[in-house]
Amino acid sequence: MALDQYKEEEEEEGMSFLDHLEQLRWHLLRSAAAILIFTVAAFLAKSIVFGVVILGPSKVDFITYRVLCQISDYLSIPPLCIDTLPFTIQSRQMTGQFSMHLTSSMVVGLIVSFPYLFWEVWKFIAPGLYSKERQAARGAVFFVSLLFFMGTAFGYFILAPLSINFLANYQLDPSILNEFDITSYIGTLSMLVLASAIMFQLPVVIYFLSMSGLVTAAMLKAYRRHSIVVILILSALITPPDVISQVLIAMPILVLYEAGIQVAKRLEKKRAKKELEDNLKYKDNE
Repeated sequence: MALDQYKEEEEEEGMSFLDHLEQLRWHLLRSAAAILIFTVAAFLAKSIVFGVVILGPSKVDFITYRVLCQISDYLSIPPLCIDTLPFTIQSRQMTGQFSMHLTSSMVVGLIVSFPYLFWEVWKFIAPGLYSKERQAARGAVFFVSLLFFMGTAFGYFILAPLSINFLANYQLDPSILNEFDITSYIGTLSMLVLASAIMFQLPVVIYFLSMSGLVTAAMLKAYRRHSIVVILILSALITPPDVISQVLIAMPILVLYEAGIQVAKRLEKKRAKKELEDNLKYKDNE
């Protein structure tokens, strides 16, 4: 047994189950405090968080719509420009606006504090790993946070505006007006953004599965067609029932899946190289 592995196991044995629970409790308390701080900050900054960020995709001057109109003018494709959103947002419950103000502040607080939350999770998990495993997972907090914010940006600037435009313009009959409740609007926006952020973690999931030996690059390639079907089904579940939104979220996930295959290949090459070096050292020692 390696000396560093022995020391790590010795340290782990020195901690009782209650000690681990105590550590977990403090990690959870610090995480909850971080969420609370950012939630309060978002609640107090109502005009920016709610008026600009949350309601942004519901206004025609939103940056995504303006960029689409510029592309429309450049390519001479008028239907590409979104210059009208025929719907209104209402609050049909007495506590509707206050509860949605609180809910949206909590969602913003959760998103902003995510890097710290994952760092706390990693601090709790890392001591239980061997030094080689910690070395292999170096930079996990950075890459997980980066993919999370990339997914959040994709959901907020791409998926949500196009989905809202589709739902706003969908009518069974011209006599039926689209008057959305604030609860429905914020719920749809939050679901699209958070679902995108979570699905963008696919390369990280593949990395850890490959590192543990549960999946290989060859296996991922063999099940590529099955994965495409699963991704399309998941895209259909988390997006409105329009083909454009489903394809929009499926495309980056497919790209990330292919990136995951390359990650698995790289890990396998490193593992093979390390095994070769170990075998050569063993032969030299003989």
